[in-house]
Amino acid sequence: MPLVLGVDTSNYTTSLACFDTENNTMVQQKKLLPVADGQLGLRQSDAVFHHTVQLPQLFDLLCEKCELNKVHAVGVSVKPSGEEKSYMPCFLSGISAATAFSKATGGILHRFSHQQGHIAAALYSAGRLDLLNERFLAFHVSGGTTQALLVEPDKDEICKVTLVASSLDLKAGQAVDRVGVMLGLKFPAGKALDELACKCDDRFKIKPVLRGCDCSLSGVENKCKKMLETGEPHERIARYCIEFICAAIDGMAAALLEKYGRLPLVFSGGVMSNSIISKRLTDKYSAHFAAPEFSCDNAAGIAVLTAITEKYI
Repeated sequence: MPLVLGVDTSNYTTSLACFDTENNTMVQQKKLLPVADGQLGLRQSDAVFHHTVQLPQLFDLLCEKCELNKVHAVGVSVKPSGEEKSYMPCFLSGISAATAFSKATGGILHRFSHQQGHIAAALYSAGRLDLLNERFLAFHVSGGTTQALLVEPDKDEICKVTLVASSLDLKAGQAVDRVGVMLGLKFPAGKALDELACKCDDRFKIKPVLRGCDCSLSGVENKCKKMLETGEPHERIARYCIEFICAAIDGMAAALLEKYGRLPLVFSGGVMSNSIISKRLTDKYSAHFAAPEFSCDNAAGIAVLTAITEKYI
C-alpha cells in the first residue's frame, strides 16, 4: 500500500504526518510556533511567516524516516472548521506546501478542515475509526475552539459535522493559557498547567453556567486572578482552572446526551489532553479520547482522512 502525507498549519503548530496504510503506522513531525515570553499568541502574519520557515525543516526530518517519493496522496487542512465563513490565513502556508508537493510528486491532493482532522486523529488514536459509520458527538476543545459537534456519515465528505453547542464567550484553551501565563508559565500553557494542577488534590464545588447546551467560561479568569491576589498557592489556582473547565464540558455533555440520546462521545483538541479532564470524563461517560500526541494540533488526522478518501483503509 502507498504512503499518505498529511499537512496541517494551525495557529499553534506546524505539523506533517506520513501514514503507512499497509502497516498502520504514523510518523509525525511537529513544531510549535515560537511565542515570546508573556505573550498569549501570534498575529496571523507572524504565524504564516513561522510556518514558512518551519515547513522545510520538518520535511527534512520526515525524509529521514519516510520514503516520501512513495507518497501517492496528500491531504491538507485548509480552514479551521466546516462553517461557511471559516477562514484563517495560517492555513495558506500548508496549502502552498501541500499543493507544491502534490504537483511535484503527482500525488492527488485532498482538502479538509482542521476540525475534521482533529476528529479523525482522535478516532485513529482510540482505535475507533468505525465510528465514522454512525452518529456520535465530538468535542473539539482547544485555544481557538470550544465546540460540541454532531458527526454523521457522509458519502462526499466522509463525515458531516454540525455544530450543536459551544462556549458563549471565552474558549477553554484561552482560559488555560491566560491563567497559565498569569502564573508565570510559558505560552501555550496547557501541559505545564496540567502538571501544576496535579500537585493539588483539592476538589471544588463548581456549578457550570449553561444556556441550553452552551456553556460560559468567562468567570474562570477573574476568579483565578482573585485567588492569585489573595496569595493562593499556584497549584491550587491551576487546579481550580482545570476543575472549572471540566465542570463546563461535563455539563455540556450531559445536556447533549439528554437531547440527542446516548451517542458515543469523542474528545479532541489540546485542552482534552489534560490528564484530570480526560480521566474524569472517561470514567463517567466511557468516552473516547485521543492520546496526547494525537490530541494537540497534528496532521495525523488529515493523513487518515486522505487514506479513507483514497480507500486505502
